[in-house]
Amino acid sequence: MSHEQHQSMINAMYDCVTECNHCTSACLEEQDVQALAKCIKLNMDCVEICTLIAGYAARGSAHTMHLMEECAEICDACAVECEKFADQYAHCKKCAEVCRACAEECRTMA
Repeated sequence: MSHEQHQSMINAMYDCVTECNHCTSACLEEQDVQALAKCIKLNMDCVEICTLIAGYAARGSAHTMHLMEECAEICDACAVECEKFADQYAHCKKCAEVCRACAEECRTMA
């Protein structure tokens, strides 16, 4: 399958990677880092799965489609955790929004 067929999903995943990396970095600068530990860990999980699946999609791997549901699940988990801090931190709010969009894109493609 051509990567062009997955371009919107690939773009959503790289947007997610960017926001999750930013959120991780910003969380580490916050005063109460310990409270953000789960958020940071989920951001890292999200970055890894999105990077992996975007690569699979770009090369047309046969494993892309069945892994997208896992990616959506991790993106949703990250969004849920980030939403807990959305009122306090703009970076968490933005990250949650982008993670939700990525999860939705994955489910649409799957």
